[in-house]
Amino acid sequence: MPTYEYICTKCGHAMEAFQSMKDEPLKRCPACKKAALKRQVGGGAGLIFKGSGFYITDYKKPSAGKTDAGAAKPSAPSPSKPAAAAAAAK
Repeated sequence: MPTYEYICTKCGHAMEAFQSMKDEPLKRCPACKKAALKRQVGGGAGLIFKGSGFYITDYKKPSAGKTDAGAAKPSAPSPSKPAAAAAAAK
């Protein structure tokens, strides 16, 4: 069930109401008791994680173009030997 936002056009009282989508919009303001409530257009809340144990990095995919700080250091070039010279040295 969604939460709807309402505002009174007479007294300016703002409120939220937890209602079924099938329910009629509220009309009477609980503050001034006049039939002047208007339902506001809301953007929605999106996905909200509440509680401990949720971190932004838990669901983040690694980016293909970026590396972490440890892997970003350039390594020193190692001297390479041809494969034939290495085999002959053994």
